[in-house]
Parts: sequence; C-alpha cells; structure tokens
Amino acid sequence: MIGTELTPLERLRTFQKSAADFDLSLNMARRRAATMIGAISLGIVAIVFAWMGDLAQKIFTQFQAQHRFAPLVLTPLVFMATVAITRRWAPAAKGSGIPQVMAAGKHLELAPSQLLALPTAITKLLLTTVMLLAGASVGREGPTVQVAAAIMVTCHRVLRVPISAGVLIAGGAAGVAAAFNTPLAGVAFAIEELAAAFEQKVAVLVMAAVVISGLVSLAVAGDYVYFGAMRQTLGVTSVLVITPVAGITGGALGGLFSRTLLAFARSSHPIFLAARGRPVALACICGLIVAIIGVLTGSTWGTGYQTTRHMIEGTGGPSPWFGPAKFLATAATAVSGAPGGIFAPSLSVGAGLGQLLSFGFPDDPAPAIVLLGMVGYFVGVVRAPLTAVIILMETTASRGMIVPLFLTAIIADAVSTLVCKEKLYHGLSRGFAPAPHAKEATPGP
Repeated sequence: MIGTELTPLERLRTFQKSAADFDLSLNMARRRAATMIGAISLGIVAIVFAWMGDLAQKIFTQFQAQHRFAPLVLTPLVFMATVAITRRWAPAAKGSGIPQVMAAGKHLELAPSQLLALPTAITKLLLTTVMLLAGASVGREGPTVQVAAAIMVTCHRVLRVPISAGVLIAGGAAGVAAAFNTPLAGVAFAIEELAAAFEQKVAVLVMAAVVISGLVSLAVAGDYVYFGAMRQTLGVTSVLVITPVAGITGGALGGLFSRTLLAFARSSHPIFLAARGRPVALACICGLIVAIIGVLTGSTWGTGYQTTRHMIEGTGGPSPWFGPAKFLATAATAVSGAPGGIFAPSLSVGAGLGQLLSFGFPDDPAPAIVLLGMVGYFVGVVRAPLTAVIILMETTASRGMIVPLFLTAIIADAVSTLVCKEKLYHGLSRGFAPAPHAKEATPGP
C-alpha cells in the first residue's frame, strides 16, 4: 500500500506541532532545572544563615558576660541603625519576611523587583544577623522564608521560566523545612499560610523543593532534632485537664501579641500614628526595652533556642519570669520594624508559658507541659495549628504527644480568633501590597 504524500499545508502543521512539542519539553526542562537549582541553593543558604545566627548569638553572649551593662547602650543603637538602614535602602526587608511572600503571591509583578529581589534578601539576611549580634529577640525562620522565595524567583528569572504563585509557595515552604529541618512542616506551612488554593501542580513543586532542600541540609548538617528529643507523655486525665488550660492561655496571649503588632502596623489611633511617624525613635525605645529586660533576666537574648531546648529535655529551666520577659522582649523587637522573624522567639515564649503551667501540675512531666505551652502560644500568634503541631513533633520527636498537641492547637486557634480576628501574617502582608490606583507598591509603615 502506497502512502499518501502530505500536502504542503499538512507538512507545515506537522512541523508546527513538532516545534510546539519541543518548546513545551524545553520549558518543562527549564522549570525543573530552576526548581532544582533554587532548592539546592536555598538549602545551602539556610545552613549558612543558621551558622551565622548561632555564631552571632555566641559572640553576643560572650560579650554580654564580660560587659553586663553594655547592651543598655549597644542594643538601642543597633536597633536604630538597623531600622534606619532598612527604611532607607531595603524597606521590603523589614519584619518577618513571611508577609512579603504572601503579598508577592497576590501581586506577582512585585516579586522580582521589590518584595523578593535578591539584594533585598541578602540585606534581610545580614541585618537579621546584626540584630542577633545585639541580642534582639528575633528568629531566622521568617527571614529564611523570604530569602528562599527570593532565590527561587531569581533562578526562574535567570532560566527564563515564568514566575507563578506556586514558585513562591515552593520557595517559602522549602525555607521553613530547611530552617527547622522539618520537611513535613514545610508542606503544612505551604498549605495553611502561603497557598490560598493548593492545586496539584503547586503540590508537586512544593514537594520537589522541600525534598531537594532537605537532602542538602541532611548532607551538610546531618540528621538532627532541632529542640532535642522529648519522650514523655501525659495520661488521659491529665490531657483532658491540661490541654484546655494551655490552649486558652496560649491562644489568648498569642492573640494579644498579634493584635499588638497589627495595631502598630495599621491602626489609625493617634498613639500608633505618632509611633509610625518616628520609626528610628521607636526603634531606640524598643531596643532599650529589650536591653533592660535582657540585663535584668540574663535569659531573653536572641532566639531563646538553648533555653527552650533545656526545658524540653528536662535538663534545667530558667527563672519563672522567663516567659513573660521573653514575651515583652519579642514584642518590642517585632514592633521596632527591624528585620527578623518571630517563629523561634514565639516558641520560646510558649515554652516559658508551659513552664509556668507545669508548676500547677507537679505530678505530670514538666517537659510535656512545656510542649503544650509552646503549641498553644505559637498557634495563638500565627493561627496555623497544623503547621505548629507538625513543627513541634518533628523538632522534638514527640509522636506520643500528637493528640494533646492537636487538642491544644484547636483550642488555642479558637481563642486567638476571639482576641484578634485577623491572622497576623495576612494582616501584615497588606502593608506590602500596591496602593490603590498606584503603579508601584508602597511598603507598610
């Protein structure tokens, strides 16, 4: 049988189809390459950032031990300088970093040029480290999310791959996973906080980014449990009694913290307007508050990681005043507008709350109650119960506490909603959205 020869028009259509298939395959290859390179890069950067943060805290601790009252001058000066630099050269680097990623997801045109520009990310990383050098109560997890998303955006731009909300979600999720060494928490955070609609394509992208960055972290830093292993559990009766207390207390305090930050960021009350109108002076006052609290307690500096780990492992605890003091230090640091996250400090405040609650239940293991305090307060602040429970399960290897953790988280989420209607990160992200009828975004106050 003799085949029918194609007409010129049919040959043209066949060629066009082949060219389209080739372009599709090439675009897919570039997208996969951008995701892989970005995930590897952000994994390495997250490890370097963690090392820089730990070194900064060590240097400050040694300095403060030798010069106890020096932070009363040093810390306010660093707060002032950091806020002034941020507002002058990198306004999108202020605060946590998670609101910026959320705002960029809704306004993709702002991602590469402003909110997630690589220079902004580098500035964020350096200034957060400087804040830790001054004893500020900041974490590196929020900044890692912004830096990670910026790296993913840069890799996609270099390889000429269209930037979508899924790219930002994948970068942010991988940032959480790399910061805490918690892959599952990265995925949960993407679902709860970063993604309005978690579609299948986005899920695959998130999984790929989290797995690759996790492998990089595993290869470089090894397998580790962030806060140390906690194997103790609570009986059924204790769970039914303690979880409501931890959930209500943590949710109320966490909601109060969120409401305070949102008020300083957006309230039209004259007091808050005056504070926003003098950002450097506000930073000086906040720095002085952090310094005074740190000098008086000696335990509220930095992320609070070591103190929290001691409480979870049951190897010692700070003064009962640690929780309230850390709450005030973290609030003052966050209100200042300086770069820095609130994840780790919030977990430390929750640990201090759990320590206070444990005094009321002397027959139950204190580390288990500390864990409930952590999840209650953390959920109260960020209103992401699934993320909170998974983070604490992965960072403490406490699978036996999953039911009490979920119960506490559910209660805390409900109570926090009563105290502060709007979720913290979503509220703060509005400050980075474009002004109405404006072509360019104006960062929040």
